Amino acid sequence: MNTITALFYVFSAVLLLASLRVITARSTVHAALFLVLAFFSASCIWMLLQAEFLAIALVLVYVGAVMVLFLFVVMMLDINADSLREGFWKHLPLAGLVGALIALEMALVLMRGFQLRAPAPSAKALEIGNTKLLGIEIYTHYLYPLQLAAVLLLVAIIAAIVLTLRDRKDSRHMDPGQQVRARKGDRLRIVKIAPVVEAPSAPKEGGAA
Repeated sequence: MNTITALFYVFSAVLLLASLRVITARSTVHAALFLVLAFFSASCIWMLLQAEFLAIALVLVYVGAVMVLFLFVVMMLDINADSLREGFWKHLPLAGLVGALIALEMALVLMRGFQLRAPAPSAKALEIGNTKLLGIEIYTHYLYPLQLAAVLLLVAIIAAIVLTLRDRKDSRHMDPGQQVRARKGDRLRIVKIAPVVEAPSAPKEGGAA
C-alpha cells in the first residue's frame, strides 16, 4: 500500500464519519460544522484523483458560500432541535431499510462502471490541463445536459420564490406597477414657512438672575 492509497482510506473514513455525524448530531450548528468537514474530506479525495479544479470549486462554492449561509440561517432562526427529533428512533428501522435499498440499487447500477478502467490521458490532454479540458468537455460533448441542469435549477429558484412570497396577512410587499407609476409630487412636497423668532421669556420672580 502506497501513500496515496493510505491517504485515500483515511479521507474516506473521515468523510463517512462526518456524514454520519451530520444526521446524528443533536445540535444543528454541530451538524453544519460536520458537513464542512465532510466537504473538506471530499475535496482532499478529489485532489488525490488529480482533479484540482473540482476540489477547489468544492471548497470555494460549498464551504465558502453555501455552508456559511447555512450557519447564518441556523444561528438566526434558533431552531428547536428537540422538537424536530421527536420520533427519530421510531422511524429509524424504516429509514435504514430505505437507505439500504437505495445503496443496493446504486451499487447495482454503478458496479459495472467501477470495474471499467479509465483510459490513460493523452499527451495533449496533459498539456492542456484539467480546468481547460473540463471546460472543453462540458461545452462540447455535454452542453445539452448542462443546459438541462441549468433549467432545472432555474425552475427550483422560481419555485422557492413562489413558496416564500405566498399571500399572507402578516407579510408586507410592494406592487412594482405602483412603484413605476410613482410621481415626484406624490412623494415630496415643499412647504415655505416664514421664519419666526420667539421672544425670550421673562425671568420668574425670586429666580436666579
